[in-house]
Amino acid sequence: MDRIATSRPRVVVAGLLLSLAMAGCSSGRASSAGTAPAPAHSSAVPAAGARAMEIPVLEGFESALAGGTRLRTGQPGPQYWQQWSEYRLSAELNPVSKRLSGQGSISYHNRSPDTLATVYVHLLGNLFSPRSRHNTDVPWAVEGVELARVTAQGTELTLTESGEGQGPGYSVNGTIMELRLPRPLAPGAKAELAMNWRLRVPPDGAPRGGQDGEVYFISYWYPQMAVYDDVNGWQIDQYLGNAEFYMGYGNYDVSLTVPEGWLVTGTGRLLNPDDVLSKQTRARLDSAAHATGVVQVVREADRGPGKSTAAGRDGKLTWRFRAENVRDFAWGTSANYLWDAAPAAVGDPDGDGQADTALAQAFYRPEMRRSNWGQTARYGQHSVEFFSEYLWPYPYPHMTAVDGPTSCGGMEYPMMTCIGGQWDTLGLYEVTNHEIGHMWFPMIVGSDEKRYAWMDEGVTQFNQSQGMADFFKGFDDEARNRQPYVSLAAAGGEVELMRHGDRYPSYQSYGVASYYKMATVMVALRGVLGEETFNRALREYGRRWEYKHPTPYDLFNTFENVSGQDLSWFWRTWLFETWKLDQAIDTVVTVGDSLEVAVSNEGRAPMPVHLVVTHTDGDTDSLTVPAKVWFDGSKRTTIRVARGAGVKRIEID
Repeated sequence: MDRIATSRPRVVVAGLLLSLAMAGCSSGRASSAGTAPAPAHSSAVPAAGARAMEIPVLEGFESALAGGTRLRTGQPGPQYWQQWSEYRLSAELNPVSKRLSGQGSISYHNRSPDTLATVYVHLLGNLFSPRSRHNTDVPWAVEGVELARVTAQGTELTLTESGEGQGPGYSVNGTIMELRLPRPLAPGAKAELAMNWRLRVPPDGAPRGGQDGEVYFISYWYPQMAVYDDVNGWQIDQYLGNAEFYMGYGNYDVSLTVPEGWLVTGTGRLLNPDDVLSKQTRARLDSAAHATGVVQVVREADRGPGKSTAAGRDGKLTWRFRAENVRDFAWGTSANYLWDAAPAAVGDPDGDGQADTALAQAFYRPEMRRSNWGQTARYGQHSVEFFSEYLWPYPYPHMTAVDGPTSCGGMEYPMMTCIGGQWDTLGLYEVTNHEIGHMWFPMIVGSDEKRYAWMDEGVTQFNQSQGMADFFKGFDDEARNRQPYVSLAAAGGEVELMRHGDRYPSYQSYGVASYYKMATVMVALRGVLGEETFNRALREYGRRWEYKHPTPYDLFNTFENVSGQDLSWFWRTWLFETWKLDQAIDTVVTVGDSLEVAVSNEGRAPMPVHLVVTHTDGDTDSLTVPAKVWFDGSKRTTIRVARGAGVKRIEID
């Protein structure tokens, strides 16, 4: 036998291919601090007919399957349920004291099969309380949420220390408030809750919002119901500043009082434009809905009471918003804002057969033009239109980018993103596109960001890459994602994806896993399934879980259901472990009129072998050997390649 190749090209990646990118009791169930499944370490090969590779069982998920709330196909089951809230909130901002005074009521609908004697509420603003814990920089921890009055079911509740008291009352532990109801809340019933509170808007440097004296982005400012679901029971993990959120859906009716001349933008539809906007502003806003380009709704010379806004009574105006079937409400305000808007074609989200549009908006200070903010409405327009086609139609009336304090960085809220700091053209488009991508994951597909950050961040990072390739005509953002992942993995710092967001050893390991590795894993999965099947599965996952709460296993099961493939080996390898892929061409020898290519896999990660055969006439062939050749523990496989017109080169892709 003639040996025609002696070199040993090797693909060695710590984590992934170099060709890839970075049942309840009567009182309800209170979960402990959330835990993702622990990594599996068994290397046993399943028996014939079993799944290719076992993955850990998610606590609570098997019970959900047995109870019919979820199906092994990845769909919500016939008994699926989730809770619902109706919020009626009002607040007034005092820019002098930088304080927000709020009051509100919540109608909490118990759609679960469980009777709830206790309910839980997030006070996320307590991150800034000196009594709270945090795992990220909080430069200002002076005061949190000051509760003045709390009532439930018509009874005023008394504050007790956490863990004390058996009768009606409430206690606060960090960012979690426990409400012991005067009467147990039966399945199908609702409880009326009401609260008065105030808080100081934190300064620049606080994560995900705040104020810098000129612009205010008001986030996590009201008491919000914690999620009670069919898998976890109550999800009452503390907000520590790093890992993000798990939020339930509801309707919001919100009234916001600010000084006259201050523009306000918020989640939802503005209900009273005639009361708060000048005639000129209303006319320009109406024209923006039908324009062919960006309309400057408020220009520099237009700012101020009687110009951009109506003249208010007692120097104030109250803006009223309504948002339906959303998981949160945020808003931004400033006397200095300019306002740009452009229509974005979104398809037919309501299914009435008519093409719809949403308004892509930007609120920013004039000096932010040096950071390309004059282009942000156009960037938003493209992003909304791209994702509406690539994923599914954007369902909301507007998508608004707000120039906020520097520490906003880029942060998403329903119909809103707060963006802070200085940006070049590429960077501002990237952050705008990424945050708008979050409208699909997790605003519509409501995963638990805190326990499984990759379900929204990594998926959105991947989707961002598709948007950037479209906007910048072939720009390879997938390669940019790959680099920080490969670098950290090669340095030995890689951590598995299935880990609680607050339990990573460093912010770098959290960010690389949640954003760049998962984005890279999505590229790998697309390579395994093929682009058409991958896209179909991703969209089907979104369709099934719109405005619902999927777990990782619902995502896994949907992709397997749509593709018709057992992908347990893929999930185990790339989400539960940090195994290395180490494929190499060992030898190529002539056998008759063919070549035998011996490929080894010295790592633990099983992946398909992709060979590219280049012939002497320049033609190429691609051969794929399925990942199952490694399932029995084999470290070597042989592939027969026809010599044809002669072979010049054989490579592993």
